Amino acid sequence: MSCEELCEAEPDELWSFAGNKENQRWLWVAIDHKTRVVLAYTFGKRQDKIFRKLKSLLEPFNIKMFYTDDWGSYERNLNPENHTITKKNTQRIERKNLTFRTRIKRLARKTICFSRSVTMHDIVIGLVINILEFGLTPYMLAHGLMA
Repeated sequence: MSCEELCEAEPDELWSFAGNKENQRWLWVAIDHKTRVVLAYTFGKRQDKIFRKLKSLLEPFNIKMFYTDDWGSYERNLNPENHTITKKNTQRIERKNLTFRTRIKRLARKTICFSRSVTMHDIVIGLVINILEFGLTPYMLAHGLMA
């Protein structure tokens, strides 16, 4: 995708945990503002360095405008000219987050389904996102095949 097709993104983060609730994991995800397609995602803590990792994954898309909530990491790491804090333009990412929480029980706020290890947590959620969003099956991922 080039900038003619894609210039706006909505990044956001979802809380979950591995092992116990003190071991927090955050899924950072960014979608295209117009098409709602997942552009990139990463896992980590709710820290600036993890957002910068997501931002670096978005560089090939040449994003011109970011729509976010009021989380401080966005203000600290995005250029004010390319950043709008708004609830109106983040409805699509919030809807996507709700879909993920519904389909991936490890992301549900109150659940008995959780991963004991961080590695399995990230692998399972990553596989489900790849299947739901990109149509990639585990076989295709394991053998380097694309849809």
